[in-house]
Amino acid sequence: MKVFLGLDNGGTTTKAALYDRAGRELGVSSMSTAMLTPKPGFTERDMEEMWQANCRVIREVLQKANVRPEEVAGVAVCGHGKGLYLWGKDGRPARNGIISTDNRAWEYPVRWKKDGTEEKVFALSCQHILSCQPVALLAWLRDHEGEVLERVQWIFECKDYVRFRLTGEARAEITDYSGANLVNLHTREYDDELLALFGLSRIRGALPPLCASTGIAGFVSPEASEQCGLLPGTPVAGGMFDIDACAIAVNVLNERNICMIAGTWSINEYPRRAPVLDGTVLMNSLFCLPDYYLIEESSPTSAGNNEWFAKTLLPEVAQEAETEGKSVYEVMNRWAEEIPAEEFVPVFLPFLMASNVHPNAKGTFVGLSMNHTRKHLVRSVYEGIVFCHRYHLEKLLATREDAPDCVRLAGGAARSKVWTKMFADILGLPVETVSVNETGALGCAIAAATAVGEYASLEEAARNMCPVGERVLPDPAAHEIYNRRYALYKRAVECLDGLWDEMQACIEGK
Repeated sequence: MKVFLGLDNGGTTTKAALYDRAGRELGVSSMSTAMLTPKPGFTERDMEEMWQANCRVIREVLQKANVRPEEVAGVAVCGHGKGLYLWGKDGRPARNGIISTDNRAWEYPVRWKKDGTEEKVFALSCQHILSCQPVALLAWLRDHEGEVLERVQWIFECKDYVRFRLTGEARAEITDYSGANLVNLHTREYDDELLALFGLSRIRGALPPLCASTGIAGFVSPEASEQCGLLPGTPVAGGMFDIDACAIAVNVLNERNICMIAGTWSINEYPRRAPVLDGTVLMNSLFCLPDYYLIEESSPTSAGNNEWFAKTLLPEVAQEAETEGKSVYEVMNRWAEEIPAEEFVPVFLPFLMASNVHPNAKGTFVGLSMNHTRKHLVRSVYEGIVFCHRYHLEKLLATREDAPDCVRLAGGAARSKVWTKMFADILGLPVETVSVNETGALGCAIAAATAVGEYASLEEAARNMCPVGERVLPDPAAHEIYNRRYALYKRAVECLDGLWDEMQACIEGK
């Protein structure tokens, strides 16, 4: 039997999943890696720990699924975009990896916008600049840890580092690097003028050669084989940015539908044959299908906020649920369902890690009163996260002539019926989920199956490997209630706008 291995490296979780050619999940293994927070706004991880986590989950999933290494026909890796993973000239990580939720470089995009650099950059990359993009982080390192850059051999994105450890071949897969402000979207190549605008010309030689998502980017090396259990010579595809992988896994391969991913990041996207060049959307990047660009609105404002709420404010609930063989998220779903849509809950701004409205905005509940319980706050968190997705969606809809057929929802929220219904009611659009546990890993498996010739194209592979679930329709009455609450959400964002810089100054002791 031929099987395909997908590896998905998020901000703190590493997953491996095996699929057959019909997209049937044969096994999943996952483990967490520690998020290091040396200073407020800094989020990092130990790169060697991350690699060992990949080796462990590969071995575990092969064992769980009772799959022999020789049955693995191909591998592909996806991971979070943005962030920075530097490999040193001494054959070791040059420093800790920087995760996409990092906000240390927040001042650089602000400065580049004021001095006109961003406008010049946008003409080449078709992107605004984010503080978590490699260019901002590299500029920060240049100014604060200059000695690190002197020791760098390769500049990697998350999944490209993992693939490098698997194969020993340094490659830069195009969907990731085209979303990093390092690639000219018109030429589809690195651009020396872009690097000069950022003051980063010195790093040009450390950028790996570009490769395609479904091209073979290397083969499992003997050294990696000993550590992870795959056979030496197993083909490894280029893989892709995790948001591309999720779009593939929910079969969003053209303009008809919107893909939403409610994970650590709020990802809202759709493929388009031309980039949006008027500056109204956050990001254009190259999609894994060569004729398409990926139009993206995103921010780290989604279900990661829910995870924080569960771990920080519901520890005894989580412990009790575990004792009963349940998940704390099952309890939270039940609590959210107990509060009707008509009942007022506080407005939650899901900005615990970063924001899509102000570089220094923070998470908050607005409108708490004595009658509110933790059940109301759970409902508030669910609503606030969907409101933030809607904020992004409205920008995407403004770039389209026609409304989408539906929203295809992936990520943690898609596993919650009450939350999925809330997405439909708040967005006012039909929502479809997929009957798969790990969308990122499935997207990788689809890429691997295409890369080794099991299917002739990504489109054919997706048609055969993506199990789309039932359609959830919006309730008109609930949509009207949420429209009023969404207006309140936007008003809260507006009213607090002048507070954030003063708060940041206090945090920094200024």
